[in-house]
Amino acid sequence: MAAPVIPTTEFLDRLSADLQAIREGSVRRFRQLTDDQLNRRPAPDKWSVGQCLEHLNITGGHVLPVMARKLKQAREKGTRPAATVKSGFIGRKMIEAMQTPASEKPMKSPQQYAPSGSRLPRTVVEVFSRQLDELTNMVQQAKQVNANAIRIPNPIIPLLYLRLTDQLELLVVHLQRHVAQAEQVLESTVLAGQATANR
Repeated sequence: MAAPVIPTTEFLDRLSADLQAIREGSVRRFRQLTDDQLNRRPAPDKWSVGQCLEHLNITGGHVLPVMARKLKQAREKGTRPAATVKSGFIGRKMIEAMQTPASEKPMKSPQQYAPSGSRLPRTVVEVFSRQLDELTNMVQQAKQVNANAIRIPNPIIPLLYLRLTDQLELLVVHLQRHVAQAEQVLESTVLAGQATANR
């Protein structure tokens, strides 16, 4: 079955809206957490809210600079935006796999993308917010170039190059997955702790 034809502007506007929703939810849920709440783990082998965000920060730290450089090169070449989005086969499969909630299909993060520690400072939330701003800015920049023609090396499989359109969507879906995971951790640790304290 052929992939649906999606206008590039509509596709990028949807990603921008998704990022805005992530930003609003994250500010509301995570910014006011104490150090203890940020680092509380539901189980010894499960990540805390801070570790979920740290994983996203590490991933962003690898991917965002490469995307920024590729976008700059495309602007300097003067490429024109394509009317519709093209998606690669492997990129589509990776996006579909990432759309499965972490609670249903856990994935093991490669060691270099795992959270760096069990006790994280609250700055992890600020770094996360800054990276959301960077990614939102890149989505806007992608409207000015042929995003289908830009290839981004996959951070886990460097010989695999994804279209920028696929990489952007993969990053947004990855954010949604781990923010949802962080919210579940918050429900099971912080709010459960409050209920116990109120008894």
